[in-house]
Amino acid sequence: MMNFDFYAPARIVFGRDTQQKIGKLLKPHAKKVLLHYGGGSIKKTGLYDQVVASLNEHGIAFVELGGVVPNPRLSLVHEGIELCKKEGVDLILAVGGGSAIDSAKAIAMGVYYEGDVWEVYDKALPINKALPVAIILTIPAAGSESSGDTVITKEDTQRKYGYGSPHLRPLISIMNPELFFTLPPDQIANGVADMMSHVFERYFTNTTHVDLTDALCEATLTTIIANGPAVLKDPKNYDAWAEIGFAGTVAHNGLLGMGREQDWACHNMEHELSAIYDVAHGAGLAVVTPAWMTYVYKDNIDMFAQFAVKVMGVTKGFRDKEELVLEGIERLRQFYRRMGLPQTLSELGIDESQLETMAKRATGIAYGEETPLGGLKKLRWQDVLNIYKLCK
Repeated sequence: MMNFDFYAPARIVFGRDTQQKIGKLLKPHAKKVLLHYGGGSIKKTGLYDQVVASLNEHGIAFVELGGVVPNPRLSLVHEGIELCKKEGVDLILAVGGGSAIDSAKAIAMGVYYEGDVWEVYDKALPINKALPVAIILTIPAAGSESSGDTVITKEDTQRKYGYGSPHLRPLISIMNPELFFTLPPDQIANGVADMMSHVFERYFTNTTHVDLTDALCEATLTTIIANGPAVLKDPKNYDAWAEIGFAGTVAHNGLLGMGREQDWACHNMEHELSAIYDVAHGAGLAVVTPAWMTYVYKDNIDMFAQFAVKVMGVTKGFRDKEELVLEGIERLRQFYRRMGLPQTLSELGIDESQLETMAKRATGIAYGEETPLGGLKKLRWQDVLNIYKLCK
């Protein structure tokens, strides 16, 4: 086990009708907030009216900025930063899923950053301060409601970068599973793939003597696998959504990676897919992840055999670890199929024309210096290209 420093101060307020408490919860922290959200879904469901009523009841002024889209854009972040400065906003309230939350975090740190906030993403610059962010979660997927991470796309250059800082951990996050009832099947499936990937990026490691976090990762994954199809079948299954929502938070609040070398190759490879082709992040991960597993498993076959048995429930082939591992990977593919997720790049509308470009961008060699991806196996651009080719 490696040394670690775990700090996860985000307050999670869970349960029915908790969104109606937002004004009371924010009253000690803010006089004026930016209400940040995506399209019109929160107005159609009545959630917008509930939030506004609660803010008004507790005397909290607000300005609003909608328009967040999947793979949130830098241009809207710039707009939000200027609005916060102009209006004297002292907290950002994101109502939505990972995209709205990531956009809110970018705005929060951009208010205090002297320069273009994209520089923070591009150069991984440290920040010392950010506006507090509060969340009302409507899509369980990204885990951004408890993490200090944010991902933004610079649309004019088709570059998508992530950034993390303790200053970006949300102050308060509200999770009411009833708010997930209206999600369409594709968003449910993409969310499941995303949260599973957050666990995979921490689970597959060469670090030894991490039995506790091994078991926590496995329990989180099996919980998602058990309940994902349940909410797909019955989107109003409160209990199954409660399991999914909580699992998504645990998957990305940092706990599961404590003391472990982490990987994150799949996320970096997928970021190129969604940056250039604007595909859903979870759908891209569902395509890339099994291909990555197939490419790297021989570098730590015991880890993948453990995954096959403890997560995917493989009970045959114990004398042949390779057979065991390949069956586990195939069962993951079958699970993704049952969830309605794509299996190939062609299903995402992606041909071979940009594969080498994406591989070189993902590893940085396209910008002058190569930084191999991953922890379990270091991947150079040729490796990334080979993995993309396995996804065809």
